[in-house]
Amino acid sequence: MTAIVRDAVVIGGGLHGLSAALFLARAGQRVTVVERAYLGRHASGANAAGVRTLNRAIEELPLAFEAMEMWRDMNAHVGDDCGFHACGQVRVAESVDEVASLEARQAQSRAAGFTHEEIIDAAELRRLVPAIAPHCVAALVTRDDGAADPHRTIDAYRRSILAAGVALHEGAGVTKVVRQGQDWAVHCDAGTFVAPCVVNAAGAWAGQVAAMVGCHIPISCRASMMMVTERVPPLLEPVVGLVGRPLSFKQTDKGTLIIGGGQQGRADIETGRSIVDFAGLAKTARTVTELFAATAGVGITRCWTGIEAQTKDRLPVIGTSPDAPGMIHLFGFSGHGFQLVPVTGAIVADLAIRGTTQRNIAAFAPQRLQGEAIEACPQDGLRHAIKE
Repeated sequence: MTAIVRDAVVIGGGLHGLSAALFLARAGQRVTVVERAYLGRHASGANAAGVRTLNRAIEELPLAFEAMEMWRDMNAHVGDDCGFHACGQVRVAESVDEVASLEARQAQSRAAGFTHEEIIDAAELRRLVPAIAPHCVAALVTRDDGAADPHRTIDAYRRSILAAGVALHEGAGVTKVVRQGQDWAVHCDAGTFVAPCVVNAAGAWAGQVAAMVGCHIPISCRASMMMVTERVPPLLEPVVGLVGRPLSFKQTDKGTLIIGGGQQGRADIETGRSIVDFAGLAKTARTVTELFAATAGVGITRCWTGIEAQTKDRLPVIGTSPDAPGMIHLFGFSGHGFQLVPVTGAIVADLAIRGTTQRNIAAFAPQRLQGEAIEACPQDGLRHAIKE
């Protein structure tokens, strides 16, 4: 089969890969996206879709604020607002002891020059979230943060990349990436694509792709779980999280409650399968009922999980490969990458076309992880569960 020549090949059809493809194509590049399963199969389609600057790593905040401006204008960017609502986000302290954690975080962000996080007392918390339990004493708030719909976002990016002329191949797992003169040859189930630029946006499999070109970037994985309830009357507007317990809790326009926040399922990188840990979900469900008495007895209609790359320092990998010229890495968002999607595509286009970017991405350099040990993925008992 004759190799197809392109300007860039994006490996991975999650939202970050699609964002990279879109910016590259709109800059006049001939782009192909290859995805081993289907768009948004894992992390992009199995997340809480938080659009937040609240409690985000300080290193990420400049990118997060730029991305937030893009979210506010998402309709102009991809022809859909992607269900984004700036409903606010709150991180709740359930005890006086936990308030110290909020104060420390606010002090940290202010020391870095950021003033977006506000500590509110119990009275203001109840005004924002009237249904919350009376034992909650304070919260850290970002009033302009919010959430979006991950599936609407995936669909909007799909339409946009196709309209921009991107060639999309789903069900096209990459088997090898090899040097071919000044270019890279990407061999996959859809054929061979040759390009000077390859974007490694392969998520939990990005370490394997990196290894194909001689880059050792150790990553582990996570299998975050989500569940959704039946429709209930209006209960809350902001997205609610907690200081002391894992929780991401929000209500959609349709009245369903989306519940997540960090409890992990079990993942198998080899098969691409993950399963829900119902004991973990039960903990999260109990947390919700303890915080919101009105949810007692509300039925769960669906639960799911997806696999995502996780780095040791929980910061993403964004940047050019030090070992493989023309390879750009974009992965490892460790459970908080959704909000950054619009801006990461712009960064990749900068790196691919101009060789640099004015945005500060030094903290995300691939080489910072080289030599680090690989953490185990959460997979105990997975193969047995799949066989059953």
